[in-house]
Amino acid sequence: MSLPKLEELQKQLKELLDAEFIRPSKSPIGAPVLFLKKHDGSLRICINYRALNKIIIKNRYPIPLIVDLFDQLGSARWFTKLDLRSRYHQSRIPEGDEPKTACVMCYGSYEFLVMPFELTNAPATFCTLMYNVLQPFLDRFVVVYLDYIVVYSKSHEEHVEHLREVFQTLPHCGRRQDSVDESKIRAIVDWELPTKVTELRYFLGLANYYWRFIEGYSKITKPLIDLLKKDFSKPYEVHTNALDYSIGGVLVQVEHLVAFNSRKLNETEQRYTV
Repeated sequence: MSLPKLEELQKQLKELLDAEFIRPSKSPIGAPVLFLKKHDGSLRICINYRALNKIIIKNRYPIPLIVDLFDQLGSARWFTKLDLRSRYHQSRIPEGDEPKTACVMCYGSYEFLVMPFELTNAPATFCTLMYNVLQPFLDRFVVVYLDYIVVYSKSHEEHVEHLREVFQTLPHCGRRQDSVDESKIRAIVDWELPTKVTELRYFLGLANYYWRFIEGYSKITKPLIDLLKKDFSKPYEVHTNALDYSIGGVLVQVEHLVAFNSRKLNETEQRYTV
């Protein structure tokens, strides 16, 4: 596995452990781990459960056809689509069955505490869960397809009430929010103290990307931004020096070196008188 993939594996492994979706395993079996490229070019861990899926008793719960769902939306004028995050990970693996989901990688063996995406029964199991939870609303103002929930209504007032009922049934759901990756926050917190203007400018450029997540960002960064400005309030001094073969100079302010400059004299210049 290449170095970039190893780094990505470490990152996603930590996320799964922190979320308590997996735990270290001592299972005698283990499925191999590989990467799949997503539509946006990013990589996602994929567990090859081919052998396990062959012996699993199949859940024959019927997944609805999209065409049939469209028929229910015919007279509606207001629609809201709800997309459940980490859909299959919201279902708990029955206690005692966790070792069956073990996967093996270069960083050890791990087993899932929640339902992995790659299990053959994952879609049907999740559909069963969604249908049980939203049963009172199905075919009235809600349709469910895998992890997508569509709320539909004929009027705005009716739609608001329908959404309220769905949200009260799904207490942990909420509006989609932008958030900052914890690794990005850690990179800024652990940033080495800038000692040059170029380093400070680079740091501010990185931090500025997240300005809308930081209350009072302009007030906090003002002292740093002021350091980028040239200070003309202090007097300048130019110190020069000449040797037989070179000349040089330094521009200074009080207790501060601004810039150095020097160059070698050519043969003609070396014959000049002082």
